[in-house]
Amino acid sequence: MTKARSLSVSVKASDEDLAALGEYALRYVESGFTVGIGTGKAASAFIRALGRSGLKIRAVPTSEGSAELARQYGIELVPLKGALDIALDGADEVDPNLDLIKGFGGALLREKIVAAAAQYYVILVGEEKLVPRLGQRGRLPVEVLPFGVELCARRIEALGLRAQVRLAENGNAFRTDNGNVILDCVIDEIAEPARLERELAAIPGVLGNGLFVGTANEVLVCAPGGGVRSLKRRDARKMH
Repeated sequence: MTKARSLSVSVKASDEDLAALGEYALRYVESGFTVGIGTGKAASAFIRALGRSGLKIRAVPTSEGSAELARQYGIELVPLKGALDIALDGADEVDPNLDLIKGFGGALLREKIVAAAAQYYVILVGEEKLVPRLGQRGRLPVEVLPFGVELCARRIEALGLRAQVRLAENGNAFRTDNGNVILDCVIDEIAEPARLERELAAIPGVLGNGLFVGTANEVLVCAPGGGVRSLKRRDARKMH
């Protein structure tokens, strides 16, 4: 790891900007698709746009919150059984390689499963989520089995990260939709994201971590005022 850099001063995307981003993302979806729908503000904006669009799709949600929002808009929900035509989600950090940190909202494990099932994976973010190197915001979520929290925390700290149990508003340990615990790891910039992702995954009791390396095919970035630009991975496969 290297010394942390200061964050850029990009203006946080407004609700109006995210709504425009959600509308823009509809061009990636066709009636008949099975779509992975993510969690967070940008993903919620897309879900609302999808619900208003009239497109006849089936959706696999990454959280109970996203599932409830989809139900409110009459979107058909189905279990994950095979490949998804596309998945669209947000991210907490995006680096120049389009590698990601996700999981500030606590849905990282289901998000990673849905991303793996998607034939094409699109990330929706505001400009403030773009960073020169992952770790700029000093936090990396790791989802762990409650039985193994202490062991996982020790193994994570042996990698040079400081692990803290995420707390809910009531002061108890935050529980994911899967009933697991989140360890929020205090980090500096990550010099080798792929290596750290593998090292965390190898710890017994770790079920998922917030590093999504080599996963996103395309990132849609909304600018103030509603403009959208596309960033594509050089080796990204094309949509079918």
